[in-house]
Amino acid sequence: MLCHSKITAHDESSSWAVLIHGLFGSHDNLNLLAKTLSSTLNIIQLDLPDHGQSPRTEKFDFPYYCQMIMDTLAHHEIEKAHFIGHSLGGKMCMYIALSRPEMVASLTVADIAPVNYPHRHQAVLHALEKVDLTQVQNRNDIKQQFNSLLDDEGTQQFLLKSLYKNEQGNWSWRFNHRLLARDYDKLIAWPELSTQYYGPTLFIKGQDSDYIVMEYQSTILSLFPHATSKIINGTGHWLHAQKPLVFNRIVENFVNSSM
Repeated sequence: MLCHSKITAHDESSSWAVLIHGLFGSHDNLNLLAKTLSSTLNIIQLDLPDHGQSPRTEKFDFPYYCQMIMDTLAHHEIEKAHFIGHSLGGKMCMYIALSRPEMVASLTVADIAPVNYPHRHQAVLHALEKVDLTQVQNRNDIKQQFNSLLDDEGTQQFLLKSLYKNEQGNWSWRFNHRLLARDYDKLIAWPELSTQYYGPTLFIKGQDSDYIVMEYQSTILSLFPHATSKIINGTGHWLHAQKPLVFNRIVENFVNSSM
């Protein structure tokens, strides 16, 4: 199976950049970054398996997700690229760099680390389970249900971006929330890998986010010896959406320096 993708081609001779979104997202989450990078690079934006318009799978699995991404790139004859991922997409990019380093020209990881994380999406998973999509006429009806289930307005709006009407005219989510809830322990874990990636690597942290903390530095450097870091002030985990101009400039400068 192949991942759904959006390609912005610049030039046949140009390098490629692979952009991968985070949990509950889709390829268009990184549209602004794609637009910035497309002046010099060919861009492929992927929907992770069980997200967006990509196929549904039987289980969350790092190796299987990785293989679907590799098959998608092979389908488009992309042999090597600059990998850029946010959150869960960053974990997938790290996994690819460690397992298929020959395909990775550089690695940019936005606000995630190669560690096991505690549960932190209980409220979201509970809300997705309790929302009844069969009893609504429009998006506002769903928003009203969310108001009683999920306090954070930003998270509500982010999730509602993945709401659509299927071919039968019924409301549905573009992410496979039941599978992601069932396999949540697997996706917040970090698979044990004994390899290292020695290519150019950048970790970008939101100043107010706790997804990357000082205690993770030794783990990061043990797997990515050439890793450097940037902190974007006044941002949390959604740093690419909160300060897109700063985020995009940092990524663009790093990728250009890695070519």
